[in-house]
Amino acid sequence: MTDDIDSCNLPPKPLLIFSFIVVTLISAAGEKAWPQASYLPGRRTVTDAHNCHPYDGRWADRIDRALATGLPIAIEQDLNWYPATSTEPGRVVVGHGAQHTVLTKGGQLTGVEPDFDKYFFDHVKPAVEMALKSKDHSNWPIITLNQDFKSEEPELLQAVWAILQRHQAWLTKATKTTGGAVGSLTVGPILVLNGPSDQQQAAFYDRLAPGDQLLTFGAVHTNMRDLGAAADVIEIEPASNYRRWWNNPWTVVEPEGQSKAGQWSPDTASRLQRLVAHAHTQGLWIRFYTLDGATVAQQSEFGWFRQYNFPSQSAAEDRWRAAISLGVDYLATDQFEIFANLLKHQAAGTPIPK
Repeated sequence: MTDDIDSCNLPPKPLLIFSFIVVTLISAAGEKAWPQASYLPGRRTVTDAHNCHPYDGRWADRIDRALATGLPIAIEQDLNWYPATSTEPGRVVVGHGAQHTVLTKGGQLTGVEPDFDKYFFDHVKPAVEMALKSKDHSNWPIITLNQDFKSEEPELLQAVWAILQRHQAWLTKATKTTGGAVGSLTVGPILVLNGPSDQQQAAFYDRLAPGDQLLTFGAVHTNMRDLGAAADVIEIEPASNYRRWWNNPWTVVEPEGQSKAGQWSPDTASRLQRLVAHAHTQGLWIRFYTLDGATVAQQSEFGWFRQYNFPSQSAAEDRWRAAISLGVDYLATDQFEIFANLLKHQAAGTPIPK
């Protein structure tokens, strides 16, 4: 069961996308008007579970922990191609590669990485099936799958497309339009996102014929030459039928990076606000990665990367609160339980229990 929503047609400038007050959803069970489409850019902040997969066979419970924080949730899956062997066909696997390093062209996979289809889709199946039985679709999509491709072999892109096709009844879709006009979304329990690369666009959009269904949506390009530039210099593309989100390292907000960040200041908050407002004016969801405040011992215990860590937990939480208040759509963190708890209480206006 899906909901057809004319959700991503861009408003005439200078009208912000925030000005949409009522969106009509048409479900297979009949028409029902929700007070708003909660997933539109700027409507909600979603906990984004960063690197939500095992490393070298360790931390296999990450996806279950993420789902346990509640819905909606975003789940990042790092995708790689494990080539065929004499006994097994090639397959899509999730993981960073050997020795907890980001897989590069010369990197090595170990063979213990889980199969993407089974690891992700089997884990989310109970939540999706429950959502499909429910008449309340106001929080759809309940899961955002962020596909972070660590390589782009044609075999990998083709295999991922085949996996998405097998699960398309669960997915948020759009019809490919002529001329690239931003078409409406048919909203399902899962929204699938992928990166800005032109190779991914060729595999997931360009080869489709008008009238075919888009199953995953790309990020806009980012000008990485000057991350301290104005928002409309870093990102100049409005939403298109295919490209519907903007993915940013936190260094576009604080160029010194997480580990060297100082006090959260009004000037930095203003910088974040301008980036978020620009994204939403462009009709884009905006995501920032990755904001942690763990101790050294926690980083070692849970396999989190040090470059994403602020000097203290309170420093990370200052950024979390600001991101929620300013309407960041997706906030990536390894500490998704703590962030989800803060998000829940900030949204309700209640203090966090000690």
